[in-house]
This record gives sequence, C-alpha cells and structure tokens, in this order.
Amino acid sequence: MATVPAARDKYRSFLHDEAENVQWRHGGPPTYDAVNQLFEQGRTKEWPEGSLEEIVQNAIKTWEMELSHKVRLQDFKSINPEKFKLIVNGREGLGGEETLKIGSYNALLKNSLPKEFQYYRADEETFESSHEVFRSAFPRGFAWEVISVYSGPPVIAFKFRHWGIFEGPFKGHAPTGETVEFYGLGTVKVDESLKVEDVEIYYDPGELFAGLLKGSSISVSESQTETAHSASACPFQH
Repeated sequence: MATVPAARDKYRSFLHDEAENVQWRHGGPPTYDAVNQLFEQGRTKEWPEGSLEEIVQNAIKTWEMELSHKVRLQDFKSINPEKFKLIVNGREGLGGEETLKIGSYNALLKNSLPKEFQYYRADEETFESSHEVFRSAFPRGFAWEVISVYSGPPVIAFKFRHWGIFEGPFKGHAPTGETVEFYGLGTVKVDESLKVEDVEIYYDPGELFAGLLKGSSISVSESQTETAHSASACPFQH
C-alpha cells in the first residue's frame, strides 16, 4: 500500500522535507493541527502571503519547532548554530546548545527573583518537565503571532502576542477555561542566508502568570486527574 505523504504545515518550514538522519525528540516530525486551529481562530491579524510580517511569523514558528522537537543543534536549519544567542529581558545570552538543553520555556522564564517570589522556578525544571507543565495547562497548544514588524533584515524588530486557553491544571491551580495571553517585543538578527544569529525578547512574565494563577488551588491528586483528562482528551499537538 502506498504511503500517503503528510500534509505540509503552512506555518513552519523544514517540517516534512527533512533528511532521514534528522533526530527527532519524539521519533518523528510533530503535528501542529490543534495549535494551528487555535491560531487561526484567535489571531488578531492575517498577513498577506509573502509579506515581511508573514515571513517573520513563520520563521519564529519554525525556530520554535526545531528547538522543541529536534535533538541535535546540527539538524537545525533556521539558525546559524555557531553564532546563535538568545537574550531574554536583558539577561545574559544563552548559546544554541544551552537553549536546546533547557528548552524554550525555561529559557524564557529564567529570572533572578528570590525563590519565594518565583511563580515558576526554571532552574528546578528539565526540558521535559517544563513542556509537560504548559502542555497540561494549554492542551490545545500555546499559539504565537506577529502583531507588527518595525524593521527589515538584517535586524528585524517586531511585536508579538502569545496565548492559549487555560483548560488544564498549572502548578496546583485549577483551569479557568479563559484565554491567557501576553504581549512582547523582540528583535531577530539574521545572516546573509537569512539564518538567525541572535534573538532578543522583552516581555512581562506577570501578564502570563496573572492568568495562570487565577484558578483556585487544587490538591496534587486533583491536579494529576485533570492532567490525565487533558492528555486523553487531546494528544500532544504542539
């Protein structure tokens, strides 16, 4: 029987045209059907095909896909591995290997506050546990869109929105079913081949946690039950 090729993801490059020797974290390319549907239903703007805004939006989505699902930095096609650096809220930049090791959530949520004031302790989470925390809270995915682009390459400045529907437990807090979102600003520096050399992100984590901590407190057993229900209701899609 002939194999039916996977439908291409129109928001992410390199997802279904990869060499066979690419090492995927979960054994093969991910699917983004659920979060793509969330994105299309909830986005505030729809950019024309080929516009700078669409190109930037899809480039960031592609980088996030590679960061979350590829095991080896050498398999990344969206970045310049030798020069790549991620800077969040003015903190010291993280190189490609370190960012890949800790994952996008831990990289974005690291902070220097005293532990008693930390809503999320990135230094106590692994790549896997951090993704499970947010996969549980947002079973339909955590969508991302470009709101505005202020400059073109080689340094691209943009405004973004990140959102999800809070339908699963988060760190002992019950889901509210409401949209949780935050806005931020970023710059991306690209080389002559349009591969990313560094990313700078600036945002207020309080916007995110205000929605996630809004739910009532629940016990560990209740949280595990909610997590199991979310996992069975919607398989990993993002």
